[in-house]
Amino acid sequence: MNASLVHQAASLLLTYPGPDWPARHRSVRAALRPDTGGQAALLLRFCTRVEEETPLALAARYVATFDRSPRRTLHMTYYTDGDTRRRGGTLARLKARYRADGWQPAPDELPDHLPLMLEFAARVPASGRALLTEHRAALELLRLALEDYRSPYSEVLDAVCRTLPGPRPADRAAARRLARTGPPPLETVGLGPFPASASRGDRR
Repeated sequence: MNASLVHQAASLLLTYPGPDWPARHRSVRAALRPDTGGQAALLLRFCTRVEEETPLALAARYVATFDRSPRRTLHMTYYTDGDTRRRGGTLARLKARYRADGWQPAPDELPDHLPLMLEFAARVPASGRALLTEHRAALELLRLALEDYRSPYSEVLDAVCRTLPGPRPADRAAARRLARTGPPPLETVGLGPFPASASRGDRR
């Protein structure tokens, strides 16, 4: 399946479900329906699991899932840098990277917010896919945390992780090792972008 389509759909599904959620949900389902296998099946399964929830109920689920635990945050540099001074430098480099590719994200969100990174990957496929691959460990750690939490959002993360090259970490320990060492260098080939809109971490 076209990775740019997966990344754009995942960006829309992982953005905070405000009043525009029903329209966003319909547009994602319509875009994915022609392809019902692979990553599309995972994204459509998520859409089916949440389709009966009101925007208000889904918003409450979203906050409980992503905003109340650092183990499930959507801010990718937290997994590698934590709450350290180093993270500020990483965020600055991310902003510079977006600018170098001629992309200016919304100013009200940190540049490591996953929906924003996914939108970048959809709009600038070669650079965006490389960026996601560099954050593979964070994505896998979030996916595993969502699976432990039994969240339907785990299927969205699973779909994203399946678009990335190379073997997946076998378990959380392997993902943590990857977070410490980083992925090997990778050359990527761009895919055609999918037009988009909309972009938006369990303290147990």
